[in-house]
Amino acid sequence: MYIDSHAHIESEDFDSDRTAMIARAREAGVEIIVAVGNGDLSKDSHTAAQRIAEKHDFIYTTVGVHPHEARLLDERLYARLAELAAHPKVIAWGEIGLDYHYDNSPREVQRAAFRKQLQMARERRLPAVIHTREAEEDTLEILREEWQGAGLPGIIHCFTGTRAFAEAAVEMGFLISFSGVVTFKKADDLRETARHLPMDKILIETDAPFLAPVPFRGRRNEPAYVVETARSIAGLRGLAAEEVGRVTSANFKRLFNLEGVSQ
Repeated sequence: MYIDSHAHIESEDFDSDRTAMIARAREAGVEIIVAVGNGDLSKDSHTAAQRIAEKHDFIYTTVGVHPHEARLLDERLYARLAELAAHPKVIAWGEIGLDYHYDNSPREVQRAAFRKQLQMARERRLPAVIHTREAEEDTLEILREEWQGAGLPGIIHCFTGTRAFAEAAVEMGFLISFSGVVTFKKADDLRETARHLPMDKILIETDAPFLAPVPFRGRRNEPAYVVETARSIAGLRGLAAEEVGRVTSANFKRLFNLEGVSQ
C-alpha cells in the first residue's frame, strides 16, 4: 500500500473525472490521500478539499495559505483559516512557507505570513507542511525561531533542495517528502539525497496535478502515479517498490498518530 501525502485533488483539473481518478488511485494501491487546498481563499479551495475528504474515509486534508497567496492574507482571512482548521478531517497546517523563485508575494510578506501560520499551527497542535523554493536559509531561520521546540512534527513537501537542508530539517523533526521530481533526468542531486536519508524520515507524494513522474511526465499528474516515485526510490536503495510503500506509509501514520488505521 502507498500514501500520497500531498495532492491538490480539489483542483479544477480533476473536475471532469475526479471519481474515476480516485478509483484509479485505489486500484494502484493508494491507501490514503491528503487533499491540500491551494491556499487561495478567494476560490475557497479548502472547503472544496474538505468536501472531498468528507466523502471518503481514506482522504484527509490540511489548511493553510501558500506563499504565492501570502499577499492576500488579512485578519479576516486568518480568522477564516482558524475556522477551517477545526474541521475533523484536517490533520496538518499547510502548505505554508517561502517561494523566492516566483516571488508572487513580496518576500517580507511571505515571511510574515509564514511566521503567523506556524504560530497558529502550534496553538492548534497541528503538524506543519512546508513549501520552500530557493529560500532555504530563511526557511530554516524561521523554523528554528517559530517551530523548533514546539514538540510537533512536520513535512518538507515536494522536496527539491540540498541534502544539507534536508538533514537540518530532519534534525528539527521534519520528514522529507519526495515527489515525481526524483524521477526526472536532471535530478541527480535529489536522487543522492533520497538514497542517503534514513528511510524512517521519508514520505512520498504526487503534488498532483503537477510534476507527473516519468513515464507520465508532461501529462496531468494524479495520486495513482505515486507508485512511480516509490519505484524510483526503491531502485536507488535496492528495495522493492512495495517495501518503500510500506515504510513511507508507516512513517506517515506515525507522524499523524494513525497507527493501526487501515483504509
